[in-house]
Amino acid sequence: MTASDAETRSDEQAESSGRNPLDIAKTVAATGGAVGILVVLMFPVYWIFTASLSQGTGLMSSKGIFADPATYNLEAYRWVLFESDFRDALVNSLVVVFVTVSVSMSVVIPGAYALSRRSFVGREKVLYGYVLFTQVGAGLSVATLVALYALFVNLGLSDSLLVLGLFYAAGAIPFNTWLLKTFMDNIPVSYEEAAIVDGAGRWDVIREVILPLSKPGIAVVLVFTFLAGWNEFIVARTLLSPDNYTLSVELYSLATAGRYETPWTEFSAFAILFAMPVAIIYFFAQSYVESGLSFGGMEG
Repeated sequence: MTASDAETRSDEQAESSGRNPLDIAKTVAATGGAVGILVVLMFPVYWIFTASLSQGTGLMSSKGIFADPATYNLEAYRWVLFESDFRDALVNSLVVVFVTVSVSMSVVIPGAYALSRRSFVGREKVLYGYVLFTQVGAGLSVATLVALYALFVNLGLSDSLLVLGLFYAAGAIPFNTWLLKTFMDNIPVSYEEAAIVDGAGRWDVIREVILPLSKPGIAVVLVFTFLAGWNEFIVARTLLSPDNYTLSVELYSLATAGRYETPWTEFSAFAILFAMPVAIIYFFAQSYVESGLSFGGMEG
């Protein structure tokens, strides 16, 4: 084989594999752009983390916008955990989240199954109602908040963690039911029919077929309902007294506690601890969440 033949074959192989220089350049550019966007998005998180370690020093040094790494310490975290109201607010948030998740899941799972697999009178109206509730909430949020505050005050329920959790659950149920129903729609009916042919009852089919195959969708709904109770600020700030503040409200109170300046180091440490449970939950549920949001994997 001559050198020209070898070069020709190499060019043909490159063309057949689709890896010409232009494609490689596009891939490199796309990767570089994605990395750049990731750096921009993660920079505030990195800055907050470094700020939480700069207790007793300026947040910005003469060499840049970061304090001297030699001065980093955990004093702010010690203050948040042992001297602030973080632990009380954590208990309050856990109570609210427990109520929100337990009530939501007890309604969302059977509701999604019924809307996906059952035909009943008014089914279409219920579906449209669910869509309506998921779309108009933002536009009516201010009016709803005023009416909600007046109603809860008159009923003596304005400072109840249980009622707040029920309110969050009521807001989370429509969207998450629709979301899980969409996922269940992608589970082939033939799986249920095969289980029934093998002698399984209706509840056995739900327990042994539908729920195991719906784990990714249930994981997504679980994360969303958790976030509904964990992150919400406006309603909690409006209805709760300082003794029952959740973490989101307590974080805001910390930022506004100083009359002339905000304790940014303590605020940053509080924010990191506040966000950590969400990051941990998503880390362990990542595979389920990603497959649950794709929805198309069960078709065929």
